[in-house]
Amino acid sequence: MYSGNKAMRDAFGDALADIGAQDDRIVVLTADLTDAIKVGKFKERFPERFYQMGIKESDMIGTAAGMAIDGQIPFTSTFAVFTTSLANQAIRVNVAYNNANVKIATSHGGVCVGADGATHQAFEDVALMRLIPNMTILVPCDANEAYKATIAAAKMDGPVYLRFGRIPSPVVTGADDPFEIGKARILRDGKDVAIVAMGAMVPAALEAASILAADGIKAKIVDMHTIKPLDENTIIESAKECGCVVTAEEHTVLGGLGGAVAEVLAKNLPTPLRMVGVLDTFGESGEPQEILEKYHLTYSDIVKQVRLVLKQK
Repeated sequence: MYSGNKAMRDAFGDALADIGAQDDRIVVLTADLTDAIKVGKFKERFPERFYQMGIKESDMIGTAAGMAIDGQIPFTSTFAVFTTSLANQAIRVNVAYNNANVKIATSHGGVCVGADGATHQAFEDVALMRLIPNMTILVPCDANEAYKATIAAAKMDGPVYLRFGRIPSPVVTGADDPFEIGKARILRDGKDVAIVAMGAMVPAALEAASILAADGIKAKIVDMHTIKPLDENTIIESAKECGCVVTAEEHTVLGGLGGAVAEVLAKNLPTPLRMVGVLDTFGESGEPQEILEKYHLTYSDIVKQVRLVLKQK
């Protein structure tokens, strides 16, 4: 399907157009960001099912909830930071409280938004969505998973939050690889440390594993594409097998993947744990690689945390 480097938001746009041809209940709403979140292809093919809502995120979510209650399958689309801040109340009350079948698709999740800087960087979006009952959260690791996650979201009944990155990222999964909501995937086996990663940090985790392997350290790589409902069994079994865990996310360490994994381990199997993620801070403008390095979100940072957690075993 996809290979090399490909932006997840592009794959989302492709998937929307494909499922739109198969199911006329699919409708798309956007908040003045048709091109940025790649819903233009759907607009061209199905203009009668495309709604430009303007810069009115709460209205977009409320309208989508009404459409869902009427039997349609709406996908809303804007940047992650706008959805989870400006429209949070509408998501909570209109969508989640009613368990409305709305798919909340977002781009520009994480730090890599370039010159737009702190006002457009979503560090806390997954944490905010985790707090809302009835919400499923999908964070694919590459374009192939983004395509499959979009299809899977359309097929399930209930609210879904989809988080895509802005920039092209390495494709590390295959077109025929399985994707099941709520079921993590083991991308690499290992017995020394389990690296549980989400989104664009999965390719970084795989690169870290290769570096660690050169020193005889065998890292298991867990692609945790579903943050809610979390695959607790895979986390517990990986912790049992490896004896220590590192989480990696392009997101704050407060309440995101790291927090979710810590909750599971604290309740079921206390295990040495280190986290790679953004600390309690706002972001800033810069080239993506510069920002990743500044906030310690690279494969070398994962390697560093692995070496530290191994000392805690």
